[in-house]
Amino acid sequence: MHDIWNPWHGCAKKSEGCANCYMYFLDRMRNSDPERVFKVKDNFDYPLKKDRNGEYKVRSAETLRVCMTSDFFLEEADEWRPEAWQIISKRRDVVFFLLTKRPERVQKCLPPDWGDGWENVFFNVTAENQRRADERVPILLELPFKHKGIMVAPFIGRVSLERYLKGGKIERVVAGGENYDGSRILRCEWVELLYRECVATDTSFCFIETGSRFEKDGKIYRMPNKRLQSVMAFRSGFRHAGRKFEYKLEFPPVQAELLGQTKRYSPHFAPQCAECGSRPICNGCANCRKCAQI
Repeated sequence: MHDIWNPWHGCAKKSEGCANCYMYFLDRMRNSDPERVFKVKDNFDYPLKKDRNGEYKVRSAETLRVCMTSDFFLEEADEWRPEAWQIISKRRDVVFFLLTKRPERVQKCLPPDWGDGWENVFFNVTAENQRRADERVPILLELPFKHKGIMVAPFIGRVSLERYLKGGKIERVVAGGENYDGSRILRCEWVELLYRECVATDTSFCFIETGSRFEKDGKIYRMPNKRLQSVMAFRSGFRHAGRKFEYKLEFPPVQAELLGQTKRYSPHFAPQCAECGSRPICNGCANCRKCAQI
């Protein structure tokens, strides 16, 4: 996918949310060992790669989700992370979305010139249930990042974030149920609670997918594919734009744009994107056609 940068691959299960990890599921299908952590050499410098015209393949103002098949702060990746930070620093015109279940490791893994944070890094922690929310979110709030968010996915237990949202440090909360190799039930009232807490604090909220099994009013609905899960999440109406936040990105000089050496990214959405639960946070349609049919 054009909006994902995986500089390394492989991970070790950390908490309850990892039980049915999609990466483990997909690696097993390929007869690969999901616990083997390795540097993805042909993709490590993806944000710096250029096309035939000498333009970056990843455009200015685009968002890259980092380490979607690993964890950016995994101990096994300590050797490679400094170089990854250098790449992130070179592309101050791109937003890098970081998600971790290991916030306790973050402070010692930051680069020397980090200061109080870089504008192009959006740091998030996973909070799959209340126990992990209470463990990770307090650490998140204390870490030096300009932009902070919480990912409640896979959503496997009731979570209240009210006391963490009141300070206004959290810009966005994203919620989604479990799929692939997992089928733990997501209850509608859990999503509604988070939605109402975000509305009350004017925090951006996005319900991206119901998961494979979604319970509402005592009835369990089975959702056989991610496209349907996303559409049903959209139709729930549980989304809130929240207060506006922006990234103060550092774009290349104007003359470079005039010479055609860089282009700012403008998301494109296809007709089938109209009812996608992820649209509010999406980097745009990749035209892969995988979700054209429910």
